[in-house]
Amino acid sequence: MRLKGPVLPRGRALTLAAVAGLALGLLPGAGPSSGLAPWALRPLGPAPARAEQPRELPVLRLSAIPDQKPEKLNRLYPLVASELSQQLGVKVKYVPMVDYAAAVSAFRTGDLDLVWFGGLTGVQARLQKPGAQVLAQRDIDASFHSIFIANTKTGLQPFSQQAGLVQLKGRRFTFGSENSTSGRLMPQYFLAQAGVKLGDFAGGSPGFSGSHDATIALVQSGAYDAGVVNEQVWRSSLHDGKAKRTKVVAIWKSPGYQDYHWLAQPNLDQRFGKGFSAKLQGAILAWRPGDPEQKQILNLFGAQQFTKANAAAYGQIEQVGRQIGKIR
Repeated sequence: MRLKGPVLPRGRALTLAAVAGLALGLLPGAGPSSGLAPWALRPLGPAPARAEQPRELPVLRLSAIPDQKPEKLNRLYPLVASELSQQLGVKVKYVPMVDYAAAVSAFRTGDLDLVWFGGLTGVQARLQKPGAQVLAQRDIDASFHSIFIANTKTGLQPFSQQAGLVQLKGRRFTFGSENSTSGRLMPQYFLAQAGVKLGDFAGGSPGFSGSHDATIALVQSGAYDAGVVNEQVWRSSLHDGKAKRTKVVAIWKSPGYQDYHWLAQPNLDQRFGKGFSAKLQGAILAWRPGDPEQKQILNLFGAQQFTKANAAAYGQIEQVGRQIGKIR
């Protein structure tokens, strides 16, 4: 039975069939030797232009040693990232760290570009990454202090002479992080000067709480008789009411030493453009309380402003670090 429909001329019917076959990939033999008209072998339309992939812009990866509770760190550093992003016109991402050693390791491998280090961790990171740049420190970091604290039930009273640290012998004592400058390195140095060795504490060794906030909480609860924290966190805890004067008291304030600072990778100018490191430093140094966002950042840092810093200023930190085996 024949299907009814219009009948095309023989030549035209063959040409349309050839075109349809090319379009559907049904003519494997199509080509110069196929006998088809040349125009039937051409593409049916212009080839689409290849879309160029947009160049991926570098991201400035920011972090800090976890010296305080995560809640505070997660308030502060996203603010820092946002402010720097606006100032510099680049994307800035905050990357939290699980501990001090992780921050040093991530900086060494290049996974972090800008890190807020303590004195000891900053020296460790610089020694592992030649060319790393010390950009800035807070106004309080040129002469920072550790505060030795005690549970009020111990009967320990404040004293002004370093020799008074001998009263901690036989007590349950805790440092902060093992790699903390103000919560371990310099306090251990001051204890040694006063004739107190680590084996002199109750149990034959001190504890390590992991952070300044944790040290205050442990001493206040009575889990430890005494401990040591950085002055800025101590003052902040008193102000916020987290440290209760009826339960925990400051017994000695250490001499001053260099501490926290911003450390940047040596290759930022190559990744972000010539002069970027100087722009980054200038942005941090420009923070002032007159700007609402910058004021919030400075308040959380416990400072009025940031100032220039240089690697040579941390010579004492390196020396003490080598003495107690934290730097090799």
